[in-house]
Amino acid sequence: MSARPTDDLFVRYMKAFEDSATHLRGCAACQAGEPCEVGAPIHERFVRLQDAYNNRPKQR
Repeated sequence: MSARPTDDLFVRYMKAFEDSATHLRGCAACQAGEPCEVGAPIHERFVRLQDAYNNRPKQR
C-alpha cells in the first residue's frame, strides 16, 4: 500500500484557518466585525484558500 501524496492546497488551507481563528480569538475588533489592518489579510488569505480548495475539481 502506498502513502497518500500530500495535498499542499489542503495543508495551506488548514494553516490559514488556524491563523485566522487564532487571530480572531485575540482581536476585539475582528470579533466585533470592525476593520482590522492586521487581521484583514489573514482572514482574506483563509477565504481565498477555502474557495480554492472547495472549488477544485474533485478526484475520484
